[in-house]
Amino acid sequence: MNEDSPHIAHLDGRPATTDDLGPLAFSGHAHFTAAQIRDGRIRGLDLHLERLRFASVELFGRALPDDVVRAHLRTALHDGPADVSLTATVFSTAGEFAAADGDPTLLVRTGPPSSGPAGPLALAAVEHERFLPHVKHVGEVAKTHLLRQAVADGFDDAAFLDREGRFSEATIWNLVFWDGDTVVWPEARVLTGTTLGIVRRQLDALGIGQRVAPVTPADLPALAGAAVMNSWTPGIPVHRIGPTELPAAPHFLQTLHRAYTAEPPTAP
Repeated sequence: MNEDSPHIAHLDGRPATTDDLGPLAFSGHAHFTAAQIRDGRIRGLDLHLERLRFASVELFGRALPDDVVRAHLRTALHDGPADVSLTATVFSTAGEFAAADGDPTLLVRTGPPSSGPAGPLALAAVEHERFLPHVKHVGEVAKTHLLRQAVADGFDDAAFLDREGRFSEATIWNLVFWDGDTVVWPEARVLTGTTLGIVRRQLDALGIGQRVAPVTPADLPALAGAAVMNSWTPGIPVHRIGPTELPAAPHFLQTLHRAYTAEPPTAP
C-alpha cells in the first residue's frame, strides 16, 4: 500500500512492484474474477473460487489451491478499507506466445467500491461472440470497441447476438429478462457470472420461478422487462434494446436485488 492511496495491488500475497506489473501491460493470456467487498466480506466466495480454479485449469492446466487464493485475498484486504472493489487476476509466469506455461500467479487489486450506473440503459444489439465465452479472460478489445461504437450511436452499451440470432450477454454484463411471471435467462454460450450464480440459487431458495430459453429480437415485444447484472449489482433496468422499447419492471428488479441480498456474505 502506498501513502497516497488506501488501495493496493498484491502479487502472490506481497505488494506488487513496477517490475512485477510492467509485463502485465502486454499480457492477454490471463483470467480474473471481480467482486464487491463490503465490511471485509464477499458474497458468493465459493463461486469466485470455482471460477478461478476452473479457468486456471482451462488456460494453464493447473490451478492455485483455494486456501492459497483465500490467503492472498485476506492479505490484500487486511490493511485496506472495509468497502472496496476487488479484482483477482491469474496469469502464467511464462507469459504469452509460449508453448508451455509457468506457475499460475495471482494479482489482487483493490479500488473504490462501486454499485454501477443507475440506469435505465439503452443497449445496441450487436452480432458478436466472445472467444472462450465460459472463461472470464482479459484482452478483449472487441468489448471496449463495441461499447464505444454503441455510445457513438446513441446507446449506453451493447448487447450481443450469437450466430443463431439469440441474445447471449452484454459487454461486461449478463442479460436477464422477465416474462411477467418468470425470470428468463437467455439460452446461449455465455460467461456464467458470479452474481448470476448467486441470484439463481437464491431465486430457487425463495421459490421464484426461472427458466432458460432462447431470446431473439423478435421475442422482445412480448417480454415484460429486462436487466443487466455483474459484480457491481444484481440488476440495472434496461428500457430499450435496439429499436425495441421494454417496459419498466420494478417488481422484477426488486426480485433480483432481493435474491442477491439473501446470499450471506462471508470473509475470505
